[in-house]
Amino acid sequence: MTPSILHWDCPTGIAGDMLLAALADLGVPEAVLNQPLRQLGLADQCRIVTQPGSNGGLRGIKAHVDVLTPQEDHRHWRQLRQLLLSAPLEDPVRRAALRCFGLLAEAEARVHGCPVDGVHFHEVGALDAVADVLGVCAGLCHLGGATVSCSPLPTGHGAVTTAHGLLPIPAPAVLELASAHHVPLLGCEGWPPGELVTPTGLALAITWSRRFGAAPALTPRQVGIGLGQRRLDRPNQLRLLLAEPLPGSGYPAAPLEPFQEWVVLMSCQIDDMDGEALATLQQLVLEAGALDAWLQPIHMKKQRPGHLVQVLARPEQRQALRQVLWSHSSTLGLREQWHHRWILPRRQEQRQTPLGPVRIKWATLPDGSRRGKAEHGDLAALAHHHKLPLQEVRRQVQPFLEP
Repeated sequence: MTPSILHWDCPTGIAGDMLLAALADLGVPEAVLNQPLRQLGLADQCRIVTQPGSNGGLRGIKAHVDVLTPQEDHRHWRQLRQLLLSAPLEDPVRRAALRCFGLLAEAEARVHGCPVDGVHFHEVGALDAVADVLGVCAGLCHLGGATVSCSPLPTGHGAVTTAHGLLPIPAPAVLELASAHHVPLLGCEGWPPGELVTPTGLALAITWSRRFGAAPALTPRQVGIGLGQRRLDRPNQLRLLLAEPLPGSGYPAAPLEPFQEWVVLMSCQIDDMDGEALATLQQLVLEAGALDAWLQPIHMKKQRPGHLVQVLARPEQRQALRQVLWSHSSTLGLREQWHHRWILPRRQEQRQTPLGPVRIKWATLPDGSRRGKAEHGDLAALAHHHKLPLQEVRRQVQPFLEP
């Protein structure tokens, strides 16, 4: 089946409410956009509302966030992160929202010269921005696994009033995001003054888009039009094009970007467990859902040999893994560090070989080429079944690792 493309065409910039509106015009139900707010326990405090409208004489959908109760207009990143981690969100929505707000926190930390965990969001931490990010992530997950691309963005010019006073456009956080992630920005000579790209909108584009540039050769299937709130000298709209690439177009023509996600590194030092117990501990944390776990020999205080136990986990796995480490090791404490990890786009498929089925993990490299690796467990099982050396099984499976 030909993979779907979701191209974001942003002739007048990008903002969270415009993305919400365009998703609604593509048919994403309002209930889906609001579901994360219910899961966070915020449904009685705010809600996303969409309705038909027009801008510059063209139709589309408008979206806004109704804030139903008085709220503080800022949150610390660590407070917002904990809220996202503790809520019963769908994992893909949680991961995307964590990455989006993580990008914003990193940009704000560079702007203000402070540690990332010390960042407190102002406009970005307000309820309407939280609703924008969660609603967009939920809507895109609802649409499925289309490859997202985004057009270059016109930033606007002039100044904007913020909690830090009057700031130039592009806003400092927008420039930091664009610089760190190589996002092309367009000039706006001859445009009326005003902000066209918000930090939240740009962070969402970086979170989801695999390339920035003109739309590839494609066959549109459906168009969703989200309208901006401001009146410009031209229609203020963002268009989502759900499409199929033309046969033989070689899409994606531009390099695919590896993407980031938040992970937690859990660690402790142990000097009073034997090798068998440590091996069992490693196996238990892997069975409990750890991404990886390893042991490193170290020399501890009082001149005793010991081991550094390290466990890599997704944020939502921390509680279960803590219980395993408390119950099955002698440690009296755990350390947790937040890390971004870069990941190549990947997928898994099963291929039939002369020896039997083998699962193959495919990774897409930044130049668009693919690299395949057969699952070792499948190779070992075939070697055992056919009574063949493992290297012979690998030799016979090798031709099936070609893209």
